[in-house]
Amino acid sequence: MSFKSVNDILSVLQLETKLQEQPFQRLLKCWSQVVGTAVAAHTRPLSIQRNVLWVATSSAAWAQNLTFERQRLLIKLNAVLPTPLVDIRFSTAEWHSSKQVAHQPNSSVNPQHPSYLGKEIATENDDDVNCNAPDANTSFADWAVAIQARSHHLPLCPQCECPTPPGELQRWGVCCLCAAKKFSR
Repeated sequence: MSFKSVNDILSVLQLETKLQEQPFQRLLKCWSQVVGTAVAAHTRPLSIQRNVLWVATSSAAWAQNLTFERQRLLIKLNAVLPTPLVDIRFSTAEWHSSKQVAHQPNSSVNPQHPSYLGKEIATENDDDVNCNAPDANTSFADWAVAIQARSHHLPLCPQCECPTPPGELQRWGVCCLCAAKKFSR
């Protein structure tokens, strides 16, 4: 039995861990160095599926421009990865569902818009979604209170006496539901 130095053993262990490291984890570590900081700020690698890298982009323009550059990027990435990639796909589809973007405050939400609920909703990226998520009855009750509060200042439809936006009354003289009934006859 021969003795090996500690440095030899550590270098063998380091080599084994590099070989066992998942390609996607290695890609995440070197992404900004390979593509550059400007591109990295507008892109986020999502996954590698069947040797195809899927990347989220901040806009369609970035996706299109990077699609033209994908052969150059493939060469650079394949030099770093243990398993070569065959293609790269760019899309804006997953850009907003990432954790980094989800925690940014959304200053463009209008509190008067019908979709505004006034409370932060738990997202799929939160750690304890099931603990904080309200049940359906609570959510509906909160929504009903918000809608009732908004509708107090609205004029009533002369036909069904429901709160109606003024634009509908100006256009049809009744709410949109009564107008639809009238036009479908």
